Amino acid sequence: MASLNVGNLGEFLREQRRTAQLSLRQLADAAGVSNPYLSQIERGLRKPSAEILQQLAKALRISAETLYVQAGILDERQGLDGVEVQTAILTDPALNERQKQVLLQIYESFRKENGLGSGGKETAVSGPEDGHGADSLETEADGGPHAT
Repeated sequence: MASLNVGNLGEFLREQRRTAQLSLRQLADAAGVSNPYLSQIERGLRKPSAEILQQLAKALRISAETLYVQAGILDERQGLDGVEVQTAILTDPALNERQKQVLLQIYESFRKENGLGSGGKETAVSGPEDGHGADSLETEADGGPHAT
């Protein structure tokens, strides 16, 4: 059974809050928790429930699963390395093929920028089949003259 490693969770939350450029008070308000309670979580003095972690994740715009792993509630998944995100994009019925390819290219570029490399589906991020090159994809993604 995994035990809560609250110190690491608190440090992780603080870093995420700072990255999101939120004050302690702003995050507490957005997550619907009190200032002192959030401060105690960040300092490793409190063990938040899964529900509180979910509220914090929503306010920070990160996945609740990420916080659950940090808190020791869930075991970190090994070997997926971005495949889940790619699968979600590729199977989303609300996106057309061009949108899927643009999202995959952006996702992959962020992973490379952060030193994580390929998510394992190189063919999924190859150019779209509609005949446009990568340059037109960027223009379309930005809502430029070729956007549909």
